[in-house]
Amino acid sequence: MQPYILALIALSIAGVIEARCSTPGLRPEAAVADNVFHILGRAAFGFWLVLLAWGFWKMHWTQPAAGIVLSLGADWLLVQQGRGPTGRGCRWGWPCWGSC
Repeated sequence: MQPYILALIALSIAGVIEARCSTPGLRPEAAVADNVFHILGRAAFGFWLVLLAWGFWKMHWTQPAAGIVLSLGADWLLVQQGRGPTGRGCRWGWPCWGSC
């Protein structure tokens, strides 16, 4: 699998985690950490959109299309499974991993 598609999947998951994480127990308790969590999630979604646009511009259309399908599939699996045992470290790590 290409790094492009892996980055799309990771950034998409990071955006969904931030968007779906409305339960107070799952969000960071400190106000500053909560703001950083929110900014990272929104930045991940914005970078996902930019990466998709770049892919449609520079690559064959099948690569970004496959990235969209796999991203949505990964998001669906994440939402269906719910919060996993990995906790906060994984939620904070997805945006960083996807933007590398």
